[in-house]
Amino acid sequence: MQSGSSFVFSSKSIHYNRISFFNIKMQRLHFLLIHSIFLFFLFASSVVTAQQRQSNISLGTSLRPTTNSSWPSISKLYAFGFYPRGNGYAVGIFLAGIPEKTVVWTANRDDPPLPSNTTLLLSTEGKLVLQSAQGQGTDIANQNFVSASSASMLDSGNFVLYNSSGGIIWQSFDYPTDTILPTQRLQAGNELFPSVSETDPSTGKFRLKMQRDGNLVQYPKNTDDTAPYAYYASGTDGQGDNVTLNLGVDGHLYLLNTSGVNIKNITKGYPTGGVLYLMRVDWDGIFRLYSHNLRPNGKWSVLWESSKNKCAPPGLCGVNSYCVLNDQKPDCKCLPGFASVNQSNQTSGCERDFIAESCSNGHGPVKFKIQPLENTLWEDVSYFDLSETTKEDCQQACLADCNCEAALFKSDDSTCRMQRLPLRFGRRDLGSGSKTFAFIKVGNASSDSNNVPGEEKKYLGTSLIITLSCVFGASTFVVLATCGIFIHRYQAWSYKRIPGNGNFRLCEDVAPISFTFAEIEKLTDGFKEEIGRGSSGIVYKGTMMRCNKFVAVKKLDKALAEGEREFLTEIKVIGRTHHKNLVCLLGYSFDGPNKVLVYEYMSNGSLANLLFTPEKQFNWIERIGIARDIARGILYLHDECQTQIIHCDIKPHNVLMDESGCTKIADFGLAKLLKPDQTNTFTSIRGTRGYVAPEWHQNLPITVKADVYSFGVVLLEIICCRRCMDQNFPDDQVVLEDWVYQCFDGGELRQLVGNEEIDLKQLERMVKVALWCIVDEPSLRPSMKKVLLMLEGTVDIPIPPSPTSFLTCI
Repeated sequence: MQSGSSFVFSSKSIHYNRISFFNIKMQRLHFLLIHSIFLFFLFASSVVTAQQRQSNISLGTSLRPTTNSSWPSISKLYAFGFYPRGNGYAVGIFLAGIPEKTVVWTANRDDPPLPSNTTLLLSTEGKLVLQSAQGQGTDIANQNFVSASSASMLDSGNFVLYNSSGGIIWQSFDYPTDTILPTQRLQAGNELFPSVSETDPSTGKFRLKMQRDGNLVQYPKNTDDTAPYAYYASGTDGQGDNVTLNLGVDGHLYLLNTSGVNIKNITKGYPTGGVLYLMRVDWDGIFRLYSHNLRPNGKWSVLWESSKNKCAPPGLCGVNSYCVLNDQKPDCKCLPGFASVNQSNQTSGCERDFIAESCSNGHGPVKFKIQPLENTLWEDVSYFDLSETTKEDCQQACLADCNCEAALFKSDDSTCRMQRLPLRFGRRDLGSGSKTFAFIKVGNASSDSNNVPGEEKKYLGTSLIITLSCVFGASTFVVLATCGIFIHRYQAWSYKRIPGNGNFRLCEDVAPISFTFAEIEKLTDGFKEEIGRGSSGIVYKGTMMRCNKFVAVKKLDKALAEGEREFLTEIKVIGRTHHKNLVCLLGYSFDGPNKVLVYEYMSNGSLANLLFTPEKQFNWIERIGIARDIARGILYLHDECQTQIIHCDIKPHNVLMDESGCTKIADFGLAKLLKPDQTNTFTSIRGTRGYVAPEWHQNLPITVKADVYSFGVVLLEIICCRRCMDQNFPDDQVVLEDWVYQCFDGGELRQLVGNEEIDLKQLERMVKVALWCIVDEPSLRPSMKKVLLMLEGTVDIPIPPSPTSFLTCI
């Protein structure tokens, strides 16, 4: 019984325990359900609240520099608004939650500082604008004509404008200045530019570009995207067309391709707790990864930098100066014979401390000597190179050449490169392994007098007076005796003006020589051998007896010869140009109605003769090189001369080839000089039909884009080895431009070159460049700098529009 009753009691206990356990589970489930619903509503409420707080900048809201000056993010870490700049204010995004108010983005950074009565307004029309006290507005954001409904300063550091649907129509992350924040990307084709200094946010001297070929590269500002100017590269070229630079919240700086694949880790990841990271291109041209501990008394620390050598960025020290490291700090030194432009700013560059004589003078008070500067690197923009020479010969060549202001010599290739001032991108180089020299031409007079003490100067002055008095009597007799000799030998003197041993290099690079017409007749043997006819005269072959070299002598037509202005224009234009792709002017004659120019002789004739004669035609690689050389010559005329020059008659007949196959542009008789502040000119039609831009016929202003059009026509002729109009072709192929566009539009470019072996991608690139050059609207044509970059394959070329009109040529 006991056992049985015990069993019954035990069974009841188990039954009651099961019921109790079930009830507990149900209670817990009910609690969890209620708790989850509560969390859901709490989360939803927080999201709505956060969105409302993020979108708390409504239309009509405004800021003033001295009162309500910024819109903060939710955490108040970032703020958008006014910050002090110089004697005024700027608008940007800055870190407001740390003691150092670090600016990470600036609007309209190159504008002057704003006055204190400026208003930043999100207008009722949905525009983010700066308003002056006079009511004038300046846009802060390019909204592509879409009105904003609200704005937010996000905790990521991104300032955003929303439309009425909550979509983003503009954000600061898409327009970085010098800084990348966590979760921000630098898109392919975009660039970062550092500030001028730590206190001036204006655009500085350098740039970091995420190239479309996948390479992240640093260059000086206003240089080509080519290897000689690069001073940092990620080495990821060829990894894709849309590679982006990314910064993670953990400080991980890396490159992603379009598939989301990490192709390069620039930095590793770092701890994330209470630490803020940013990447910035600093004013000194080096980009760095920074971290800041958000705890009290936290400071910025450099975790990584693109270069340890602070002299690596070319151009840090300005023109005519070079960078040296003193205890790992950059220091700028002036060239010998130069002084700093601004003593308070060592990076401002240097200028000569004496006044140099001009080439047209030749007998000024300043005499020159050469000061060598070892182990420095400079940008090489030589106008002439001497190969297989020595240091001594290089110095003497520069001394004897009036146009030479410096010469660069490398021991490993024994080449002397003649330079004009200013010299750029100078820096000390001790690790290349080869000896480099910069030979600087300086004035004896200024440097000597500056080193003579006061008493010695007084003594030298007295001695000089006595000496001159004694010499005067003797010199009078000598002068009288030699006058007859000088008169007798005047004609021979014009041939012996250039000192030396028959070295034609020195002959041709001294300033243009003035000849008498009788001397010109002797040069050409009475204008015996005609070698061509230019747009402004007939060209004859001549011989410089002293140099024993041939020259080309152009006798100007009477119609042009009657105009002194035309002749002097050509002298000024050609006499001041020095470029390996331009024909050099050696001399001239200005003798009454007879006006003559003497050029270097180009033994291989014109490009027209070689291009349009089947048995003389160049191969594809050679033609590409010729096109680039022509582009470089025109670019020099447009952008690199002291006075901008429009050639006005670019055509194959005015492109000549020397004995070594070097391409040179000739015939500047129709060139139009522009003053430095001019960009266009009205003038009568010049040039040759078929190569003349449409604006000539429409009486529109003529700019350098007229030369771009002519180059485009010539480029098509180079590609196809035929004239721009040829009646021997079928009707649909007579006008070259028409036919080329038809082939391009129909995907049949192979027809343009027949069976010639070429790179089809290269052909497409060349054709696209040419078609962009010949569009009717001048503003749509690229500059010659852009043309050269496109030809070299360093920039992408969009699909060109259809040319709307084509001119025929004769």
